[in-house]
Amino acid sequence: MNSKDKIRNNGFKVTNKTALILVDVQNDFCPGGALAVPNGDRVVPVLNHYIALFQSGKAPIVATQDWHPPDHCSFKPFGGNWPPHCVQNSRGAAFFPSLKLPKTVKIIRKGTHPKIEAYSGFQHTELAEWLESRKVETVFVGGLATDYCVLSTVLDATKAGFKTVFLSDGSRGVEVKPGDTQRAVDEMVKAGARVTAFEELAD
Repeated sequence: MNSKDKIRNNGFKVTNKTALILVDVQNDFCPGGALAVPNGDRVVPVLNHYIALFQSGKAPIVATQDWHPPDHCSFKPFGGNWPPHCVQNSRGAAFFPSLKLPKTVKIIRKGTHPKIEAYSGFQHTELAEWLESRKVETVFVGGLATDYCVLSTVLDATKAGFKTVFLSDGSRGVEVKPGDTQRAVDEMVKAGARVTAFEELAD
């Protein structure tokens, strides 16, 4: 096995038993979108590096996608906290155009039921079963937003029994309250997740 097939990081190796999970890198969460994360588009070039790295390690790549019906309960007109966003089949729900998703990417759509909120990529989806069927043991998670959907996905990954690594440079937070992003990272670590950045992962 050469260096392209096995990338080391403090005891972790990128192989076909690890997976990259890209959380909600969609138009509505990037500048100009209905629920834009500050500087959300800046994760895209970084995540593209991770995509290339995981492809070289023959590791599965997953992209979660908010996919809400027009009357979703998270929307303010229906009693929720957020403006309408990522409505099914809308431009806002599409992945950010410069995100270089491979043809083999597994797309997981969440929040599809009008009465159920779903911040986590694992909530009411097939993600855990899909990863288990491929004998994945470790997941690396990044995307939008650190203090909401990334946090929930990381926490659910640890609960599901996966070794979990948060990609700090491939994520951005909403920061509704100052410090929310750091509090989210602290919560991930407390739950057992580890934190890394690209320069620490690349060989």
